This record gives sequence, structure tokens and C-alpha cells, in this order.
Amino acid sequence: MRRLVEAVENELSTGTPYTEISVQRIAEQARIARSTFYLHFPDKSRLLITVADEALQGLFDAATAWWAADHADGPAGVERAMTAMLRVYRAHPKVLPALAEVSCYDYEVASYWLGKVGAFVDTEQRRLEKEQRAGTVSVDLDCANTARLLAAMVERTISLHCAASGPEADPAVAKALARSIWLTIYG
Repeated sequence: MRRLVEAVENELSTGTPYTEISVQRIAEQARIARSTFYLHFPDKSRLLITVADEALQGLFDAATAWWAADHADGPAGVERAMTAMLRVYRAHPKVLPALAEVSCYDYEVASYWLGKVGAFVDTEQRRLEKEQRAGTVSVDLDCANTARLLAAMVERTISLHCAASGPEADPAVAKALARSIWLTIYG
């Protein structure tokens, strides 16, 4: 199975859209029979979900760790989380775009991605509500919509930034995201 995941990442790295990568090509690159592919996956959508699970777990781990922290270190903690997310994204730069592409027409992939993002948004929302109860966040803050906004802002910013800029620009983006997030929550 590891070879199948690597084959997909290799094909995506050539710039080939996921929809144009055939099961036959994936099997050939993984040096397995096409029938062996189907022993592991019913279709390419399930394979993409597996690739995404492996490649993107660190994105959510870094951000979730920050949301669970005490935030005593101010924006610096958010900046560390954003830096870690950028590092993970750069290691698998074609997976999020492939998810976006396929989720537009594949219900299973869309459900997977919305579930991953939704679980993260729930984590953010619960933390914002906790901060409101503690009096450290304005009672006027709309926790549900702010959580969705922050998740979308980070995902799109990282995706667009990595498509347009090299890693040398990552520190500035991490700092800008951190400041935006911090001021949205605590400003």
C-alpha cells in the first residue's frame, strides 16, 4: 500500500491533475498489478483519501496543538503552528489541490474533506466559546463563524502562498497569519 501512496504523490508532483491519473498508471508506478490495486482500494477516490490522511495529518496536528495550549506566549505560539503547517504542506504540495479538485464532483472525497475541516472548526469553536466564558474573548465574537473563517483563511492562504512562493517566504506568511489570527481572537 505504501508504494501506491508514493505513486500517487509522484504523479501529482509532475503536475498531472488527479482526474487524469489512471489506476493503470498508479499500479505501474507502484510496480503492482492493477488487480492488486483493487485489493486495497475500491477506486481512486479511496486512494486519494488515504494519501490525504497520511500527508495532511501534520497540518491539523500543529494547529490543534496551538488551540489546546494556554496561549500565554501570544502570537509567537500561533506563528510556530503556522510554520509547522507550512512545513507539512510543502512536503506534500499537491495533495490539498487534488482534494479540492476531486471534492467538487466526488461525494466521498467531499465528505472526507468536509469532515476533516469540520472537526477542526469544531475544535476552534469550542476553544473560542471557552475563552468567551473566561472573559478573554469579546462576548460579541461570533464563535461559529469566526472558527470557519479562520480555518478557511489559513487553508487558502497556505495553499495560494505555496503555489506562488518558495519556502524562503514562509516565515513572513507564518507571521502575518499569526498576527491576523491573534487579532481576530484577542484584538
